[in-house]
Amino acid sequence: MKSGRKRTQAIEKVERAKRYPLDEACQLIGQTSFAKFDESVDLAVRLGVNPKYAEQMVRGAIVLPHGTGKTKRVLVFAKGEKASEAEAAGADVVGADDLVAKVQEGFLDFDTVVASPDMMGQVGKLGKVLGPRGLMPNPKVGTVTTEIGKAVKEAKGGKIAFRVERAGIVHAPVGKRSFEPAKLAANVRALVEALVKAKPSTAKGTYLKSIVVSSTMGPGINIDPGTIEAEV
Repeated sequence: MKSGRKRTQAIEKVERAKRYPLDEACQLIGQTSFAKFDESVDLAVRLGVNPKYAEQMVRGAIVLPHGTGKTKRVLVFAKGEKASEAEAAGADVVGADDLVAKVQEGFLDFDTVVASPDMMGQVGKLGKVLGPRGLMPNPKVGTVTTEIGKAVKEAKGGKIAFRVERAGIVHAPVGKRSFEPAKLAANVRALVEALVKAKPSTAKGTYLKSIVVSSTMGPGINIDPGTIEAEV
């Protein structure tokens, strides 16, 4: 069966106008995924904020209870004892000035960047390289820290950073198609709870405007925010 027909059949299983209870939506993910690979599952949450105003920016980080299903390559900028701490915690690449130069030369084989505060003077030079890729270390999400070992373990264990985009939407991974629906639901709930806790005091009206979960190739499934908010 061609992928086009498979996608059509997947779309037919989802009622576009319906807002599904969280648990039902996570059950549907397994029924609407059709690719041969283990598709990623992502959440798109439209918030009632205007990110062009600094006071309505929503950002943060959370360790998902069941991880993302993806093994992250973690790069750490540190030296001395902090470099040893990073290596002991399982960091994939560790270095100081030499590593800054290597990244400047085009090395980008990593998914997450952690840095000790004393390295940020040098790491700041990489803003044009790391910034557009969402990889610049930031103390607000715990990637600029003196607790290097903890940060590495969290990154390896499924910590994700989230940030509202210009259109007021937060996109974030919440697992894989192979996850049990209950584990997907737990990850979705944890992320939405984190977004609610990060709600700006200046945000007015409905905050969780829409929540859509989808696999890489599958259709979007609207989730009823009320079925999550009840437990926030």
